[in-house]
Amino acid sequence: MRIPWMNEAALKQAQQRIASARKILVTSHIRPDGDAIGSVLGLGLALQASGKEIQMVLEDGVPKSFRHLHGSDQIINRPVGLDACTIVVDCSDQVRVGKVLPENLQPDINIDHHNTNLNFAAINLVNATATATSEILAQLLPTWNLPLTPEVAEALLTGLITDSLGFRVASMTPATLRIAADLFEAGANLPILYTKALHTRTYEAARYWGTGLSSIQLEDRLLWTCLTLEDRQSVNYPGRDDADLINILQTVDDADVFVIFIEQNNGSVKVSWRARPGFDVSKIALHFGGGGHKPAAGAEIQGTLDQIIPQVLEATRPLLSE
Repeated sequence: MRIPWMNEAALKQAQQRIASARKILVTSHIRPDGDAIGSVLGLGLALQASGKEIQMVLEDGVPKSFRHLHGSDQIINRPVGLDACTIVVDCSDQVRVGKVLPENLQPDINIDHHNTNLNFAAINLVNATATATSEILAQLLPTWNLPLTPEVAEALLTGLITDSLGFRVASMTPATLRIAADLFEAGANLPILYTKALHTRTYEAARYWGTGLSSIQLEDRLLWTCLTLEDRQSVNYPGRDDADLINILQTVDDADVFVIFIEQNNGSVKVSWRARPGFDVSKIALHFGGGGHKPAAGAEIQGTLDQIIPQVLEATRPLLSE
């Protein structure tokens, strides 16, 4: 099967590298979302089913909300040796894999859909028009003669559902829906996965949302809020993220650009942006050392909330007058 957007030479090189490898390590970014987890599991389980010795590694592990996925218990926090072909998925630059890979080790293959991807691997398979990295992998697996088992389909469909916000983002195409249908047909339970990915939250996450929603601010169609370490501790929320609160903020009709600031315990602030069609927040994230897409981006910035919030808002405001 020919993939229209794919560089044929890079595709062939990746296939040869995978075919020649006995051991393969698959990893993705810190604080993994559904597409990162779905991509790691989808590719990892497919390679495992083909007879490869696989390590699936995520520095921050698998959040509770995705532990229902088959194979999630195989994901580890640190690699056991590095004598393997290394594949990084859904990650715009190597720094974002955390400590899984040494800085001086160039990954073999980079598979991603972020328009800020730095093409950091020896072989780069990047399609910035794809809705999710899971969508790219659903196209690649048949090309590489890797099996699309129900477990693989489940993982990839989870990634597609989460990054498309339930098939609602502007980057959606008819091809995306056809791929989702193929994964559904291959054994993934779409209704259950959709509910678990988008409509199921823990009690702690719901209370965590309450702390952020109670402090939202609106300024000239720019909506923002913050989550402090004290907020997290007060409700016993175990993660370091926003529990997807940014997607709730995006439902406010009075704003076009949305920002959330999440205080981290390492002296930094995680910033997430969302925007309606016509606004590009990825360039702001890139300015602060992060990345992402035009409608959704993020960065982790060293400093306190008092330092970072004014800087980010100052850099974001001009978007609304462009």
